[in-house]
Amino acid sequence: MEILVCVKRVPDTAENEITIKGDGTDIQRDDLVYSVNEWDNYATEEAIQIRDKVGGAVTVVTVGDSEAEEILRRQMAMGADKGILLADDAFEGSDGRGIASILKAEILKGKYDLILTGAQADDGAAQVGGMLAAMLDWPYASLVNKIEIDGKKLKIGREIEGGNQEMNEIELPCVLSIQTGINEPRYVGIRGIRKVASVEIPSHGAGDLGIAAGSVGAAAARVKRADYFTPVMGKGAEMLEGSMEEKIDKLIELLKAKGGLK
Repeated sequence: MEILVCVKRVPDTAENEITIKGDGTDIQRDDLVYSVNEWDNYATEEAIQIRDKVGGAVTVVTVGDSEAEEILRRQMAMGADKGILLADDAFEGSDGRGIASILKAEILKGKYDLILTGAQADDGAAQVGGMLAAMLDWPYASLVNKIEIDGKKLKIGREIEGGNQEMNEIELPCVLSIQTGINEPRYVGIRGIRKVASVEIPSHGAGDLGIAAGSVGAAAARVKRADYFTPVMGKGAEMLEGSMEEKIDKLIELLKAKGGLK
C-alpha cells in the first residue's frame, strides 16, 4: 500500500513562551523552537504500522520553506521511506484551500492508496484534510482513532460525542484525518536521525506542480487572519506565575482552599 502522510512544521508550545507582536499581525517567531505537528506524528506512526502489516511504502510531504526539511528527516528517521518538500515563495500565505491545492497537485503526480493528515495543525482549523479529499473526489473521514485493513476497504473508528466510538467502512483510495491517541508514536533517536541525514529530499515548486503562482499564496487566500490578541482576563480570574512546579503547587493550594480538593 502506498501511503502519503501530510505533515507540518509548527512552533513547539512545550518549548516556547508564545507572545504576540505589538501590531497584532502574528506571534513573535524569532528564536522559536519548532517541531512536527503533534497530530501529524500520530498519522506518520499509523502509516508505518500499516506498511509493516501489508507492505508498500510511506512518503511524508510538507508545504513550507527549506527549514521544513528537518521535520521530513525526523519522520524518515521514525520509519517513513521517503520525503517530499513543497517549497516556493508563491506558496507563502496560503490558506487551508491553498495548502490543499498544493498537496493535490503533488498527489496527482504519484499513485497513492491512502492519504493521512493530522486532525488539525497549529491554526486549529481542521480544514486541509476535508478540502483535499473534496478536491480529489475521494472518500474522507475525520477524527479517526482506529484503522483495520479489510482488502480494498478500511474499517475505521471515529471519536464522537459522549465518549462513544463509531465504526465505518471506507473504500480505498481515501483521505483520513488522524486523531491523537490512535497509537503511541515511536521514539526517534540520534542514530535514526544520522541515518537519514544525507538522504536526498526532492523539492517541488509551483512550476514543477503545474500550479499558477496567483492561484495560491496570500493573494489567493479567501481566509485571512485579521488580528492576534490575548483575551482580557475575566472577573475572578488569576494568572499563576513561576515555574511549572510552582504553578502546580499554587493550583493545588487554590483547589484545596476553594473546596475542590480534600
